Amino acid sequence: MSDTETRIVPIVTREGHEYTDTAQSGGAIRVSGVSIQHTPATRIWFGKVTNEPGYRSLPHHHGEAETGGYVLEGKARIYFGEHYSEFLDMETGDFVFVPPFMPHIEVNMSTTEKLVWLTTRTPDNIVVNLDDVEDASLDGYRRA
Repeated sequence: MSDTETRIVPIVTREGHEYTDTAQSGGAIRVSGVSIQHTPATRIWFGKVTNEPGYRSLPHHHGEAETGGYVLEGKARIYFGEHYSEFLDMETGDFVFVPPFMPHIEVNMSTTEKLVWLTTRTPDNIVVNLDDVEDASLDGYRRA
C-alpha cells in the first residue's frame, strides 16, 4: 500500500453510539449502524427502525434505493398500492424487500409492544416523505 492510499478497516458502531441524525418519517425512528455518515461505507446503509406501539410511518418512498428489512421484534404491516389499499403482514423473523420509488407506510400492528426492524438500503438512507393519509383509510390499523 502506498503512502497516498487510505487503509480501510472494519468499524464497530457500539449500541448507544448509532448515527441518529438520519432521515425520519413520522413514527418510524431510524438510526444507522453502518452508513456513509459515520463509517467508510459508500454504497450501503444499514440500521434499525423502531415503531412504538400503535405508531406508523408517514407515507414515503426511498427514491432509487432498494430496501431490505427484517422484523427483529414485533408485528408489522406495510401498506402500498393505490390509496395504500394493499398490505403485507410480517412478524418476528420475516424479511421484506421494498422496490425503489414505491410509496408505502410502515405500521406497528400491536398497541402494546414495540416493533423493531433491521433495514438495509443501497446506496444510502433515502427517505422522501409524502402527503399523510387518515388513519381510518388504512384497513385494520389503529393507534395505541
